This record gives sequence, C-alpha cells and structure tokens, in this order.
Amino acid sequence: MKVFRISKTQYANDLQGTGSKLFGGRWNHIDTPCIYTSESRSLAVLEYAANIAIDFIPRALSLCVFEIDDNQIYTVKETDLPGNWRNTPAPKSTKDFGTKLLQQDKAILKIPSIIIPQEFNYVINPLTKNPCFKLLETKDFVFDLRIKENSVNH
Repeated sequence: MKVFRISKTQYANDLQGTGSKLFGGRWNHIDTPCIYTSESRSLAVLEYAANIAIDFIPRALSLCVFEIDDNQIYTVKETDLPGNWRNTPAPKSTKDFGTKLLQQDKAILKIPSIIIPQEFNYVINPLTKNPCFKLLETKDFVFDLRIKENSVNH
C-alpha cells in the first residue's frame, strides 16, 4: 500500500523519524521516533497545513511516497483512542497512547485523522524489528498558499 508525506526537502530522505524524535507529535513523545504519513496526497497536504503556520512554510518541500507492508499494519479504532484525542494542541494522553504502541514494536499504526476521522494516517515505526516500509520516491512539491491565506481572511 502507498502512503504519503509532505516534508521539508532537506528531510525528505530521513527514514529514522528524526523530526518526530526531536519535537514529538500527536502520537509520540520526544525521543520516540516515527514517520507520519497519510493514506492520500490530499490528506497529507491537509495534515501539513493544519500543523504549520503560514509564515513557516518553506519553499523547498517534497511529496514523499512510501510503500508499506499491509501485513504489518496495526489498526487503531476510534473507540480505543483517548477521549480527548481530537484536542489541539495534542494532549499528553495521545502522546502516551501512541508512544506505548510504538514501544511495543507495532510497525505501522493506522489511526483516524483528526481533520477527517473517516480517513487515516499511518504512523511508521522506524525502530521496528520487522522491515515494513520503503521510500519509493520524492518529488518537489509546491504548497498552494491559498489553503492557508483564505482561512486567515475569512
């Protein structure tokens, strides 16, 4: 199965989850590496837009396409998530939840998107004992600023 990520070009080929290890994310604490991906290109763009201020969008972005092993996916049901999983900023409960699963050597977490809960993000564990993903390609990506500008002006 193919999944997608928008990334600063300088980090597009990082397969160690360095960014999430350094800064944490909704589903991981600092010092727990992972790679956040989405089931479609459009969801990857929405997720990126929701998590960055317009003033910090770099010119050099890449769309990364990964192949993941369907047999290594651990599906998380919405009913299993912490009750406040959609809160912003991400609560400690979601970081605890995801970090625990990653530390249990779950290779890929399939988790509902906050933006569109009927669609899914895939959190890849680069430390898993079972190889479960590969980077297929990276392409230059130009972020359409209208996505952010229109929301600011209305």
